[in-house]
Amino acid sequence: MLASITALISGLIFGLGLLLSGMGNPAKVQSFLDFSGLWDPSLALVMGGAIAVGLIAFTWAKTRSNALLGNAMQLPTSQSVDRRLITGSAMFGVGWGLAGFCPGPALMNLATLQPEVWLFVAAMLVGMLAQHIWSAQTVVCSPR
Repeated sequence: MLASITALISGLIFGLGLLLSGMGNPAKVQSFLDFSGLWDPSLALVMGGAIAVGLIAFTWAKTRSNALLGNAMQLPTSQSVDRRLITGSAMFGVGWGLAGFCPGPALMNLATLQPEVWLFVAAMLVGMLAQHIWSAQTVVCSPR
């Protein structure tokens, strides 16, 4: 129960941060990515703040064997930059630039009931499902 309450509070704080930073506004995101027009650098401060908080949190987490709620600490172990990482990053960036949404703000904006937001989330879910199916087939079909 405590884990669920903690997850809910964390999600609410994350959502509030998205709202306050403007990350839920696709026009603001697209203005940040428009270097040749009216560039809005304010989201760089949001990203810098997120990186700083993440750096501190991950540095501290590496020194622990258990999470704060008692579960085993599960941190990423891979440090390789491979084709899957680069392809996924590129696809994320293109989707972010075209739509002005990344997954968190897109889910948050479902409450606006705007058709383009629902279309984006549907396309995102289809893409996630397609990747899951493709990844499962690649593992089964890959030579040993």
